[in-house]
Amino acid sequence: MWLDSFLAWLANTHFSTVMRESTWAEPIVESIHVLTLTLFLGFAVLLDLRLIGVCLVRKRASEVLAQFNPWLFGGFAVMVVTGTLLFSGDPVSFYHTHPPFFKIKMMLLVVAGLNVLIFNLGIGRQVAQWDTRPTTPPAAKAAGIVSIVLWVLIVAAGRAIAYVLPPP
Repeated sequence: MWLDSFLAWLANTHFSTVMRESTWAEPIVESIHVLTLTLFLGFAVLLDLRLIGVCLVRKRASEVLAQFNPWLFGGFAVMVVTGTLLFSGDPVSFYHTHPPFFKIKMMLLVVAGLNVLIFNLGIGRQVAQWDTRPTTPPAAKAAGIVSIVLWVLIVAAGRAIAYVLPPP
């Protein structure tokens, strides 16, 4: 299969070897990944709670989106880069982990991305019309709830990966 060939090729690259065998590369990248995750999740959960109507309710949703989006997109970008670097250290083990927590995490990330896309193409386009109302529209609340649930599952799957991979 072409994917197995690609993973084997990636595992044999110099970069993958450095990530796998260096004393400092993996711990530094892992630390950046986790610290960025905490930054991202803090802003994501606050935004989701605003959409649900639990906190920041005196602040317009459009203001919260405008203030948080740069942090969310920047944090997500750093997480993708650091996650890719971590994956490259041992791509065969990551992909073929059983139980398949890596695959579950990737699928959940896709679903979370779809949730953001659906929100932004739907009710999010109308945020200026509803962000001064006393309650958030049901579609925005649903997007916030789905987001929180997905991120809890993504973090859980990510942590589970560490417990099923063989030690380096």
